[in-house]
Order: sequence, then structure tokens, then C-alpha cells
Amino acid sequence: MHLTVPRLLVAGLRGGSGKTLLSLGLAASFRSRGRVVAPFKKGPDYIDASWLTRAAGRPCRNLDLFLFSPPVALRSFARGAAGADVAIIEGNRGLFDGMDAEGTFSSGELAKLLKAPVLISIDVTKVTRTAAAMILGCQTMDPTVPLAGVVLNQVAGSRHESVLRQAIEGVCGLPVLGAIPRLQEEIFPERHLGLVPPQESAKEEDFLARASEIAEKYLDLEGILQIAGEAPSLEAFREPGRVAPRSGPAPEPSDPARGPRPRIGVFVDAAFQFYYPENLEALEKAGGEIVEVSPISDPVLPAVDALYLGGGFPETMAVALSGNTSFLTSLRDAAQGGLPIYAECGGAVYLGQRLHYDGGSYDLAGILPVEYGFQTRPRGHGYTILETIRENPFFNVGETLRGHEFHYTFMLSGEGERAGREAFAFRLHRGYGFDGRHDGLISGNVMACYTHIHALGSPGWAPSLVRAAEGYSSAFGEEAAP
Repeated sequence: MHLTVPRLLVAGLRGGSGKTLLSLGLAASFRSRGRVVAPFKKGPDYIDASWLTRAAGRPCRNLDLFLFSPPVALRSFARGAAGADVAIIEGNRGLFDGMDAEGTFSSGELAKLLKAPVLISIDVTKVTRTAAAMILGCQTMDPTVPLAGVVLNQVAGSRHESVLRQAIEGVCGLPVLGAIPRLQEEIFPERHLGLVPPQESAKEEDFLARASEIAEKYLDLEGILQIAGEAPSLEAFREPGRVAPRSGPAPEPSDPARGPRPRIGVFVDAAFQFYYPENLEALEKAGGEIVEVSPISDPVLPAVDALYLGGGFPETMAVALSGNTSFLTSLRDAAQGGLPIYAECGGAVYLGQRLHYDGGSYDLAGILPVEYGFQTRPRGHGYTILETIRENPFFNVGETLRGHEFHYTFMLSGEGERAGREAFAFRLHRGYGFDGRHDGLISGNVMACYTHIHALGSPGWAPSLVRAAEGYSSAFGEEAAP
């Protein structure tokens, strides 16, 4: 497959250099001009991806060379960019920052893989010619990274901008395609180490409109489109064969013997928002029917054959979640009846006995024998590597998984002993999980993980969850039969 879509990767010299504002401004502005924008986020981040989805009006897909292989990343990019006029890939951290001193899995490596011209956003606070030295260092560090243009951020004034342009264009030979001044307001609200998710914002459209306005006023949009259009043809390989799920191969969704599609409930509301589009698509491809569920507003759990609880910030909605007692009761009854449940991070917290947060204590589902606390610094933050060591409904013993975690909640001391170390499905080779050594708490047909996985990197997960849903549906039907 050959792909010729115009594309660019927005990078920085460090985190907090203006990549997100630049990426969102470009996506929103190009969209307002009638162009179809395909958004992507380098790395596992959900929140920036959610904002990019809103800005582009098209699902943002994560590209992560740790979570899945380069050929898989190429195929994902080709699928996501199909039919678009331009693809915008927001990088993460600094251009060469990866997992080690060699910059493994960095934004620069992704740019080379995708043959994507790189637009560098540089914070020029209190520097002039030194900014050219920093960009020249990037050019020298790896000449194969396709650096194509520069956007100045935090510009102090017209004289500052003029000196910067002369230095960068003269020394580095790169065009300066925009100069964003020091802005008086905070465009996007922040919390913890990133933005507040758009699902929690009442002014989402205002923020995106402001980002578009900034792009229109301060960026050379035609020049940026020109460098995006200079990206060479990209070859993506064909799809590989399917991976067998935990319980054996699942029949194709078109199989007439399959019967009704099992209903997979997915928590979606202000408390639970973190899902990769590919994870939901994989469940549908495996034969499941997605049913959105809100534990905040739904009075009871609807009729489903399995549940997928993603991450989010349940602590910020703890009052509403704990107060919906009828829903909690119905969920607890379903779990006791054998409903398959797969939960990640915030979803794992929701399944616990209680959450202690900001001076309060909130009763939750009570499905897992764990209480959770909350701290102001992340307890787990980064990539994880898991080894499956216990039987469970979703993964094979001996299987190695790659994922990531980002959580301020943690299992309170003593609760792990109540849960029992034998109840954890995974041994951690990297990451923190529940206790620094384990992740994947199991109780019956329930698995709760702090690790987030990506379906492209764990292709057996979705068929396994659908297979578990089919088994539950079948068993329930037999019990209900006269």
C-alpha cells in the first residue's frame, strides 16, 4: 500500500514547549478551512489525543513504537490517514527523548519511520541566537530526521522575533513558519501533568476556537501545508494474520452460526474517558456490539454480556459515583453472577471497596477486596512490561504484554495481603502496578489492571473478551431457559 497524504510531525526540544497548542491550532484551523485532518499522537497519552479528536473532528490514533512494532505503526497510520487532506502527528517530550540514552522510541524515530517532515516548536524565552544553536544541534544529532521548519513560541516582541528569524534561517537553513507571542491567558486548562480532558470542560469549543484564532494570526499556514505536501510516498505493509484469543479462535463476525452479537458495555462519561479507538474497533471486529454505559447517570447496569472499564479520573467524580448506589448494586450483582469484566486504571479503582480522596472516603463497587488512596505525585508513570503468571479469562500464561500506566491512586498498605498475592495475574518486569511487583488483580471473571494496553500491541485481548462475553451470554441463556 502506497500512501501519499501530506503530513507533518510537530516536535519540541522538551515537554511544555508549545507542541499541543500548535498541533491543536493547526488541526482546528485546517478543519475550519474545509480540509480533512487526520490527527495522531505519538506515545500513549489519552488526553492530548482527546483534544486532537475534538479539533480535527476525526478520531486521533496513538502511534507508539514501544507498544507495537514499526510495521503495525505504519499500517495504523495508513488506515487513520486514508482520505485525509493532511495528517498532523503531535510528538511527545523532546524530539530525541525516548526510553534510554539512544532515544529509543523517540518522536524523531517515528518521524523517520513515517517520512514525516518535522515542524519544531521552540520556546524562545530569554534566548535569541542560542535558539539557532539548539536547532543546529538537532540537525547534527541525527541528519536523517527530516527537520523542515520552525515555529517560535513565547516571543517577546517584534525585535526579538526578527533576530530569531535571522539567526535560525541563516544558521540552520530552515524556514521560520510562525511566531506565537507570550499569551496573557492559559488557553487550555491543566491538571496534574497535562491538560484537563475535554469531557470535563464546559468551554471546549471556546478553547479550540481560540487555538484556531492563534494559528490563523501567527502561523504561516500555507507554508506549513507546503512542507507537509513535500512528504514522500510511504509504503505500508498488509495486515498480518489474526492472533488467537485466550479461549481459542473466535469465529468471524459474519459467521451465521455465531448468533446475536454479544453486548460489550463500555463506561463512557466524565469519570471514564480513556480508550484507544483501536481497542473499541477491535472489540467490534471480534464480533462484539459496543454499548456505552455511564456509572454516573445510569440508574442500573443495562443488559450486557461483558464490561470494559477504561481509565479516567474517578476521584474527581467520586461523590457522584459513590452516590449512584442502585448502579453499584446492580454491577456488584452482575459480577457475582459471573459477568466478565476487564478494567484499567480508573476502572480498577471503581471496582474496589473504597477510595480515600481529598479528605473524603467514598464507597465504590466493592467487587475487589482493595481500598485505594490518592497522592499528589504519580505512583506509577511510564511504560510497563508484564509477564502473565496466573490463569485468567483474557491472556495466556507465559504471555508478555507491553503497556503503560499513569496513576495517582494506589492500593493502601495491608489491602494487598487481603487480596492475596496469588490473585495477581501479572509479574511486573517494568512499572509499578498495584505494589511495585504485580498487576492484574483477579476475582472470578474480573480482571483489574493499572496497566493500559493497546489492542494493536495485544491483538489477542479483544477476541478473548468477546469470547468470555459469549460464554457468559450462553450460560445465562441456559439458566434462564425453562
